[in-house]
Amino acid sequence: MSYGALPPKQGLYDPAHEHDACGVGFVAHIKGERRHEIIRQGLTILERLHHRGAVGADPRAGDGAGLLLQLPDEFFRAVVGFELPETGRYAVGMLFLPRNAGARAEAQKVVEEYVVAEGQKVLGWRDVPVDNSGLGYSVLPTEPVIRQVFVGCDNDCADQQAFERKLFVIRKQID
Repeated sequence: MSYGALPPKQGLYDPAHEHDACGVGFVAHIKGERRHEIIRQGLTILERLHHRGAVGADPRAGDGAGLLLQLPDEFFRAVVGFELPETGRYAVGMLFLPRNAGARAEAQKVVEEYVVAEGQKVLGWRDVPVDNSGLGYSVLPTEPVIRQVFVGCDNDCADQQAFERKLFVIRKQID
């Protein structure tokens, strides 16, 4: 089976029944320049996608959506309380963690153990500010704590690809 291909029909499974309602909005500067306006436009797209589906009895509870951005190095340097290495020598993981403080601490410990086991280092954690005013009554009680983990590339990574392979292994172990 190749990447993206569906398995053949067998038993009760029929690939003809596969479908999704995913949509993608794409906003970019034609010359590759970084602009905050692009982020604002992306957020506007998300706000206007009322037709995405996966909405139940609570009209303010959807399936979740977000933006994929290049790493905002200057921003992170301004807001984190720890030193960051040069761009390309660190990565940021976005984590949805349990609300319970004990369970959250345990989850973070597991993340840190996997990072260290792969020879990398945890540079620090950042609490992500959130605006939950758009969440519906049915999902508000289960809103996760959102934190970012900053992972530094240790000297054993010869290049960017080696670091990204390490990050891939770390992520798969955490998942």
